[in-house]
Amino acid sequence: MKDETIGRLSVVATPIGNLEDITLRALRVLGEADYVLCEDTRVTGKLLHHHEISAKMKRYDAHASDAVHAEILADLEAGKHIALVSDAGTPGVSDPGVFLVAQLRQNAPEVRIDAIPGASAVTAAFSIAGISGNQFAFLGFVPQKKGRQTFFERLSSYDIPVIFFESTHRIMKTLESVSVSVPGQTVYLGRELTKMHEEMIVGSAAEIHQQLEAEPVRQKGEHVLIVAPK
Repeated sequence: MKDETIGRLSVVATPIGNLEDITLRALRVLGEADYVLCEDTRVTGKLLHHHEISAKMKRYDAHASDAVHAEILADLEAGKHIALVSDAGTPGVSDPGVFLVAQLRQNAPEVRIDAIPGASAVTAAFSIAGISGNQFAFLGFVPQKKGRQTFFERLSSYDIPVIFFESTHRIMKTLESVSVSVPGQTVYLGRELTKMHEEMIVGSAAEIHQQLEAEPVRQKGEHVLIVAPK
C-alpha cells in the first residue's frame, strides 16, 4: 500500500516570455505548494506577483549542493509538496532541474513526481516556421567551448529539421559557424518568442547574419534556430 505521507514534486512549466502563457493548473499548483524551487527568485517572483500568488521561494540552480538536495529530499519524505520551475519553459529540458528529478528517481522512487506541462520554445518556434513534417531533432543549447566545433560539423548529417538554442552574446558567432557547416540550407531564427518584439527571420545563415549585423538591436534576446534539411 502506498504511503500517503510521502510528498510530491510538481515539475511546472512557466512562460517563455509572455506572462499570460501559463496554464490554470500551473497557477493552482504554484499557489498550493509548500514552496517553489526556482533558478532565480527575482524572475519567478515577477511571475508570481503578476498572477497574485503568494508563495515561498527557494533558489535551486545548477550549483545546488549535496546539502540542498538532501534538504529537498527530507522535505519530500516528510510529506511536503514542492513545485519546481525554471526561469522560462519546462524544468529538466536544457535546465538544471533534470539533476533533481534524476536524484529522486534513483534515491527516492516512492516520491510522486507530476508533470505540469506548458509553454515550450521548441514547439512554439516549429509551429510558426512553416516546415512540413512531423520529426525534428532538438539539440538544446550550443556548447560554449568543448564540443562546439563538432556540434556545427554534425549539422550537415541530419535529414530532418534541427532545433537548438543560442544566447544573445553568441548568436553572431553561431550564425557564422552555421553558414560554414550548412551554407545552402534554410535557417529559421525565432527571436524573442511570445514577447513584444517576437519575429521569425528566414534565410541562409549568412543572410540572417547580415540582417542582424545591419540592425544590432535584433541580436538581443533569446534565440531559437531551426536548420531545415537539404
